[in-house]
Amino acid sequence: MVITSIFAPKTLTLQAFMRLLTILLIGIVGFSSCSKFSKVLKSNDYDYKLRIADKYYAEKDYGHAQQLFEELFRVFKGSEHFEDIYYKFAYCAYYLKDYANAENLFKGFVEVFPNSAKAEEMDYMRAYTFYKQSPKVELDQTNTTKTIGFMQAFVNTHPGSAKIKEATDIIDICRAKLELKDFRSAQLYFDLGYFKAAGVTLNSLMNSYPDSQKSDEYKFLIIKAYYSYATVSVEEKKEDRFGQVVTQCNEFIDRFPESKLTKSVQEYLNLSQNNIKLVKNEQAKKTS
Repeated sequence: MVITSIFAPKTLTLQAFMRLLTILLIGIVGFSSCSKFSKVLKSNDYDYKLRIADKYYAEKDYGHAQQLFEELFRVFKGSEHFEDIYYKFAYCAYYLKDYANAENLFKGFVEVFPNSAKAEEMDYMRAYTFYKQSPKVELDQTNTTKTIGFMQAFVNTHPGSAKIKEATDIIDICRAKLELKDFRSAQLYFDLGYFKAAGVTLNSLMNSYPDSQKSDEYKFLIIKAYYSYATVSVEEKKEDRFGQVVTQCNEFIDRFPESKLTKSVQEYLNLSQNNIKLVKNEQAKKTS
């Protein structure tokens, strides 16, 4: 215990010294690197700058590479080096997650070099930048919609591409995201008690995604929404609205005879038919 207490302060001092030494070394290396890069930027030897830019790019130092390529982009425009510079300059923006700028550069590459062996790749990457900007389901899905459009355009333009499967998979992912967003909107309407709006939104959802694996679930929710809407309606409109539920139930049974929800749908059908009878009986009593 005595030995520990004697040497503990020295150990802590040594640890602090080593941390300080590490920080100083990192600072020296960083300063040296910045100083070296500053000299490259000031150089008027553009061939040298191009070699250094390629070196940074190969080392995945895209920040430094981008700064050099941005200058070289103008210097070498129209030269034999321009295509490669354009290609790497676009990817620098992509790897730095500046997707909006990358999209513009990928697009520009295809326009400037339509016959390039890399044009197909650049066309795909342009579409892919929109996919990288596709946000969470809860947020605005403009970029998700754009992804579908540009990926579909890629598929149509390059039918023999090795990227076709990847493109179609991304289209499916994006469509599923849009479908989920629409479903959540409908579910929110239902939860808030806006049953008519929920039914309309679900109908639109089914029309937009007719091949969805959840079509029977959507149809069942339409039945629930219409039934709930009918139950809170004024008396003179109940017969008509329960009749709409009956129609929806019959459509469900015809379209999804094997669905696990058929039993529940049959229950709503029976309830709606009974409610129609009750309404008619009440009307008969009032007229008699």
